[in-house]
Amino acid sequence: MSRIGKQPVNVPGGVTAKIDGNVVSVKGPKGELTRTFHPEMQISMEANVITVKRPSDETRHKALHGLSRTLVANMIEGVTNGYKKQLEITGVGYKAEVKPYGLLMSLGYSHTIEVKAPAGVKLIAPVPTTVIVEGADKEVVGRVAAEIRKLRKPEPYKGKGVRYSNEIVRRKAGKAGGK
Repeated sequence: MSRIGKQPVNVPGGVTAKIDGNVVSVKGPKGELTRTFHPEMQISMEANVITVKRPSDETRHKALHGLSRTLVANMIEGVTNGYKKQLEITGVGYKAEVKPYGLLMSLGYSHTIEVKAPAGVKLIAPVPTTVIVEGADKEVVGRVAAEIRKLRKPEPYKGKGVRYSNEIVRRKAGKAGGK
């Protein structure tokens, strides 16, 4: 048995889950998420507990078992508490401004960059050098944060660029002057 896949997922109060075949819909205080799972995985709900079962001990079924259970757990966690990624902007003149459509970023290029927030994602800049990406869907929050980071990756010499708040960038020594 998959150690992760066999664990049940508890549905907390204030969250409603609906299973229709291989489509799971979860609604909570932070939003509503719907996901279609692999047709071979059997997802069932009894008394506010969701369980995922696999048809056989085949390798791909084992992999899908743990994946499906984790995706259901992430959906419930997302509509209950939400997900958050924090990015830090380092560099002279590098900054982010909140606009109605998302963010307007100055990252050392000759032009500013507009970052549009997809549905269900909130972009916040409490300080011009900090960006917070919030949302209910873990996958979308991570993707948006990665796209913002990709606009100007942190470079190893001066450390300028956009990085995750918990990311450590290894610094390199510059040119060795002399003979």
